[in-house]
Amino acid sequence: MKYLLLTAFLCSSLFSIQNSDKLFECTQIFNERKNELLVELERIDEQKQALNALKTATEELLKQKEAKLSLKEEEVNAKLEQISEKEKKIKAMLEKDVQILKELKSIKMNKISQTFAKMKAGAAANVLSDMDEKEAAAILQSLKPKVVGKILTKMDPKKASKLTQLLAK
Repeated sequence: MKYLLLTAFLCSSLFSIQNSDKLFECTQIFNERKNELLVELERIDEQKQALNALKTATEELLKQKEAKLSLKEEEVNAKLEQISEKEKKIKAMLEKDVQILKELKSIKMNKISQTFAKMKAGAAANVLSDMDEKEAAAILQSLKPKVVGKILTKMDPKKASKLTQLLAK
């Protein structure tokens, strides 16, 4: 029985040594895995910080770009306003010039009309016959009907007919 007890004691000691080795291996594996996870956690934390830094830099760059764009838009709007004002001034000047040109033509036509009104009908007919039909018609239109009649009677009938048609329009 002693022998049996001694054998059981020896077996249990050996068995406990094997369990102790297995327990030591599990603890060692757990510690290694724990260290790996800590390293991985540090790497993730570094990447998170890098991502946050990139996000902040990107937002700052975007704000700068928006500020520049806003400034450029203001400049463009100011230029458009200036151009619009200049365009209005030019249109006003053009209208004024057109009015002055009309007045000059009217004055010129009045002088020409007065000249032809003072001329003898035969001389006026000869001059108007040699002129462009539209110009001649414009001159005749500015004259009094009695003077126009006298001039047309002194003209070539074909030319007088054409001028009368132009006057009728």
